[in-house]
Parts: sequence; structure tokens; C-alpha cells
Amino acid sequence: MAQPHAARIALALGLALPALALAQNVKITPLGTHDGEFCPQDRALVIEDPNGTRILYDPGRSVAGANDPRLGKIDVVLVTHMHGDHAGNTHIKDVNVGECGKPETPVSAMPNSSAVNIALAKKAKIVTGSEMQAFFAAKLRANGGQATDSLLARFGGSQTVGGVKIATVTAMHSNGLDPDYIGGPTAEAMKANGFAGYVGDATGYVLKFSNGLVVYLSGDTGITRDQETVVRGYYKAKLAVMNIGDGFTTGPAEATYVIDDLVKPNTVIPSHANEAGTQGGKVRAGSKTEAFLKQVKTTAVVPLSGKTMEFDENGKCAAGC
Repeated sequence: MAQPHAARIALALGLALPALALAQNVKITPLGTHDGEFCPQDRALVIEDPNGTRILYDPGRSVAGANDPRLGKIDVVLVTHMHGDHAGNTHIKDVNVGECGKPETPVSAMPNSSAVNIALAKKAKIVTGSEMQAFFAAKLRANGGQATDSLLARFGGSQTVGGVKIATVTAMHSNGLDPDYIGGPTAEAMKANGFAGYVGDATGYVLKFSNGLVVYLSGDTGITRDQETVVRGYYKAKLAVMNIGDGFTTGPAEATYVIDDLVKPNTVIPSHANEAGTQGGKVRAGSKTEAFLKQVKTTAVVPLSGKTMEFDENGKCAAGC
């Protein structure tokens, strides 16, 4: 017997709604040095909006250059600051070479950086804050690209690319430019005198995606008042990527305070552990990653390289965690 019209509609919707819900998730794929692990040099994330816009966050040393097959289409490159482990002064030759605890990054990306080389190859925009925009514009122009593909988002302002709103937020960290990015006699004189170039303040980012999800990318930072007043109070971030490495940034205890007491997202992804956080895909006993997971009350998801996670508009994991 034929189904009633209303039942047919309900059945059709019942079949269609799960696919629609899945399509509305933001996808995050870590690109680390070793598949299925969380290793010392791992910073890079590919973040994909439901509309298909793909953002590469801090390519660092764990992306095997512009030809890394894991990259796929990249529309935007975000760089928090110019240190080599974020902009990419060197990088791996291939995935899974060497040990997770001691990844090999023998390929130089100087004087351009992996960020520039990838942006050129993918015809992507580079979005940064402070004086980094001018630096990247000059690099793009010098290599046959368009200087206008380097976009500026100063504190309090934003850029919207591919339907994703990108704003910069405070990060308390140094941001010296290695003289080797400049080269020639000027670079040699700077190195001889212990000077680095000035490219403005380091930054973090807040991204708002087309499904409404707001994500805080901490970059390298200590504890700041803006994490409460700006990231939580104004932007209302529901998902955070937080550095936990200590020494150069917040450690596990400080990062826990930032997440649980200041930002208060629904989910946090630890980053920048500066050591092997996992072994065989499991959290390594005695690691900073384990220390953070034990202390933090917010739901935490360890970023395993190559494993795609999906998050809904409330920053809660919908798949892959």
C-alpha cells in the first residue's frame, strides 16, 4: 500500500537531515610529522568550513612543503608569528620519517617560509595582523605572486574570506624576524649584533564559520585579560586550540586556567606540546599532554595527525574524536 503523503515527506526528511547536519560541521585535520600521533613540531591544522573554504593554520615544520598531498585545496593561510615552527623556516621531507619524539625537518624554506611557498602554490590569501602583512606582501610580490593576497586584520578588525570571518586577538609572545628571511649583508650584520627584524606583535585568531561556530586559535601566548574579555566576552568562542608547551608559552596548568576560567569553550584541542604527546596513538604517560588532560575540566580532544575531527556550531565534537 502506498504511504500517505505526510509519511513520505517525513521519511524523505528523515533520510536527508543526517546528511545535512553532517555537512554543517566544521572539519579540522591536524597535519603533523607522523600519522596518528601528536609530536613535538605539530602545529599545523587544516580547518574546513561547511561551504568548502579551507584554512591552513600555522604550517610550521610539519607540512612537507607546498606539494604535501595532505594539503589539497587551500584558500587561506594564517600565521600567528614569524618563529620557524609556525611560519615554517624548515620542514619535513615526508611524513613518518624519523621518530615522533625527534622529527627530522631537513628541508629549508628560506628565505620565503613554508607559509609563502604554500600560498603561492595554492593561490591562497595570507591573513595576518600587525606588521606581518607588509612582510608577506613583499615576499609574494618578489616571487611572482600578488602583494594584494596578503591581507591585514589588526586587533579589533577582521577580514572575511570565503564566508569565514577572521579576526586577530592578543597573543603575549615574541615575534622577531630571523635575519635569514632578509639575506645579504644586512642579514649578516643583524646576526653579528644579535638583532631580529621587527614585524609587529604576535597574534592569535578568532574565526567565525558559516555554521555559526566560533573558534579561538591561541597561537603562542601566555595568560591575557583578552582571553576573557575579548575571546569569551565579545566573540563567545565555543572551540579553542590552546598551546600547552610551557617555557615558551603557557604550560598545562596555565593553559587549564585559560580554558576553564577565562575562555570557557565547550571543547579544547591542545597544541604546541614541544614533546611527544602520544605513542602509538595513545597519550604518553608523564607527558605535558597527559598533565593537561588530567587538569582541564573542559572536554579535550588530542589532535592526532591525519585524523579529521568534526565540530558543530556549539563547538562539540560530532565525529572523529
